[in-house]
Amino acid sequence: MKDALVRTLRRHWLLALFVLGGLVLRGITVQAYQPILLYIDSYRYLTDLGVFYPGGINPIGYELLLLGPLLLIGNLGFVAVVQHLLGLALGVSIYVLLQRLGCRRWIAALAAAPVLLDAYQLQIEHLVMSDLLFQILLLVVVVLLTWWGTPGPKVAAVAGVVLATSVLVRLVGLTLIVPAGVFVLLAAGLRPHDGWKRRMKSAGALTAGFAVILGGYMVYHTIAVGAPGLGGSTGSVVYGRTAMVAECDKLDLTPQQQRVCPDEPVAQRKLNGIDHYIHYFHDPANVEKLPDGFDYSAVQHTFAMRVLMQQPLDVAGGVVRDFLKGFAPTRTQSPGDVPLSRWQFQTHYPMNGEPEHYVKGWLELYGDGTYSVDQQLAGFLRTYQLNGGYAPGTALGGALLIAVAAVLGAGRARRTGLRAVCLLPAGLGFTVLFTASVMEFSWRYQLPGLVLLPLAGALGITAITGRRPPDPAPSAASVTSTKEKDMPTTSSDEVDRAALADYAERYGDRGFAPVVVLIAAYNEEDALGKVLGGMPTSSCGLEVDTLVVVDGATDATGEVALNHGAQTCVAPTNRGQGAALRLGYRLAAERGARYVVTTDADGQYDITELPKLLRPLIEDEADFVTGSRRLGRSETTDALRRAGTYVFAWVVSAMTSQRITDTSFGFRGMKVEVADAVRLEQPQYQSSELLVGVLARGYRVLEQPMTMHERVAGVSKKGNNLFYGYRYTKVVVGTWLRERRSRGRSVAATETATAISGPAPAGER
Repeated sequence: MKDALVRTLRRHWLLALFVLGGLVLRGITVQAYQPILLYIDSYRYLTDLGVFYPGGINPIGYELLLLGPLLLIGNLGFVAVVQHLLGLALGVSIYVLLQRLGCRRWIAALAAAPVLLDAYQLQIEHLVMSDLLFQILLLVVVVLLTWWGTPGPKVAAVAGVVLATSVLVRLVGLTLIVPAGVFVLLAAGLRPHDGWKRRMKSAGALTAGFAVILGGYMVYHTIAVGAPGLGGSTGSVVYGRTAMVAECDKLDLTPQQQRVCPDEPVAQRKLNGIDHYIHYFHDPANVEKLPDGFDYSAVQHTFAMRVLMQQPLDVAGGVVRDFLKGFAPTRTQSPGDVPLSRWQFQTHYPMNGEPEHYVKGWLELYGDGTYSVDQQLAGFLRTYQLNGGYAPGTALGGALLIAVAAVLGAGRARRTGLRAVCLLPAGLGFTVLFTASVMEFSWRYQLPGLVLLPLAGALGITAITGRRPPDPAPSAASVTSTKEKDMPTTSSDEVDRAALADYAERYGDRGFAPVVVLIAAYNEEDALGKVLGGMPTSSCGLEVDTLVVVDGATDATGEVALNHGAQTCVAPTNRGQGAALRLGYRLAAERGARYVVTTDADGQYDITELPKLLRPLIEDEADFVTGSRRLGRSETTDALRRAGTYVFAWVVSAMTSQRITDTSFGFRGMKVEVADAVRLEQPQYQSSELLVGVLARGYRVLEQPMTMHERVAGVSKKGNNLFYGYRYTKVVVGTWLRERRSRGRSVAATETATAISGPAPAGER
């Protein structure tokens, strides 16, 4: 246990360093300001607890999903601690996702650093505010749509529900359905025989999940408020933006619209700021100046539409300028901006314009009524924040540009399978920041960028330069057999690169369904068609893809595979079944499969028995499931090989202390990380090498009774019985001895492979 922890820390030392720094900074924050910090919006959230009135300025998601449940358990100090822990978890989750998608560790750690170390992130976590929950929900959406590769309808529907939930936390999330929908519809890389039908189905499921939640909320809003809506601030938000540029004397306004057009000249309004006009009619004194019965909210809306129609370039120019402010190298404040000091640590307890007795009243309701500031610790945090303790806007902008370059196909992006994946966090990040800028600029509104833009940039770098290579010692891709080393014309790595480049040229960014049936085929043109013709498109409720790795065939095996709609990877040189399967395992892991099933191209296995392999994996009863002809039945007539089955089963059972009845059954299923973790070297007889390696590494192995038929066509490539027996014995014993000698290193390799296998308004005033 201790050794495993040490190995993990060594491998992920940079992340561990950043997590430690983030933990220390959060501990200092908790001690510096007790029990928590309160901002203007905080009182609205606290007031709404237990009421959950949807007609206020802020939607009710934060108090319903996080604040309320936490205050049922503890006080405001408890809320602060939990929010800081969630902030740490957010950073670690970014790292884990990037590792799964093949990013290099140092790149993934740097992408997690902004969330872990940014002082503005620390401050928002210590406030009663909704922003942290909004960040978490956005990352959950990215994880859902990328973790398992191609998002199917069920996953897409769940992502739509989570995305809609983010809108109920912060209304700025409303536009994020657009980039999420574009990703699912156009960029997910789906199966050729499903094509647009499945894409449309997944996009429809995403939209349906989104619409159901928001539709239900609007019904609740209608019942509680008397009119459909998502919040009480939408009209004032648009009004604030247009009021800044409206030329009242030149516009064709009604008398009512003239009433809400600001009296100040445009130059003066820029000094007042959008925030002033957004909240102008939230002040009862300003409402009292209007005639009785004047519906200022409705008039604000029609006024804003009139300005948008007649001064579109002025409005758009203001939005673009505010959007670009977020990419400044330092935290700056322009005239009229929301005060930057609101989002900076102070050496005193910030009241934000509220009387002390009012603040203490809320602290007493959810605590002991006191607050304190450790000026020394607060001073340290302020110094840290004002002197570079934040992610520079230029770095975030650079990350966005790198992601865009990857989406456009720069470098190796077309071949890594990540080109499409970059589109999701980049699209979400751009959209959420631009939508916030439509309202107004505030450094608080830039916080979602700390999650999405570094994530997009890290994926972009990985797409352009290539995924992180496996560790040299245990990696199957980096180990060549004696036969492969002796090849005179080309190396195994070169063959893999050529095959992968050809595959990427044919399929682009296309990902795999959750289940991949992998077939290694060499000169099987007569038998392969019948095997592929019986392949199911789904099993146990999961979509199924078929991947054929053509191992340097000299006949029409590749054409047969392509004609039957199977995804086909063609290795230009024949290297043996083991090498072909290793290439297939790599493709399955890199392109999002969850389970890999192997079968042969000769028709000896019954594909209708596929559920027997999948169900124990899906229900997490096993990590590796293999068929057994001894538990089932065999139609083969070779008595010597049948006897060999008994002998080798007994040998493997004795070596591994687990009863095994069939060591060479080629129809087996496994979790994708299992094949990626076990060291595979053999060009042939890899079935026994994989089984012994899996057993030696402690994976849960299950045998199922199955049938082995006679070949439907072709001849065996395994040679005569004597030669076959000798080579098979050498593989079984050699694999066992190798794994025994390197068991400690194998544990580390398993953990590494598991980590990297795989192919995420209102209130300012």
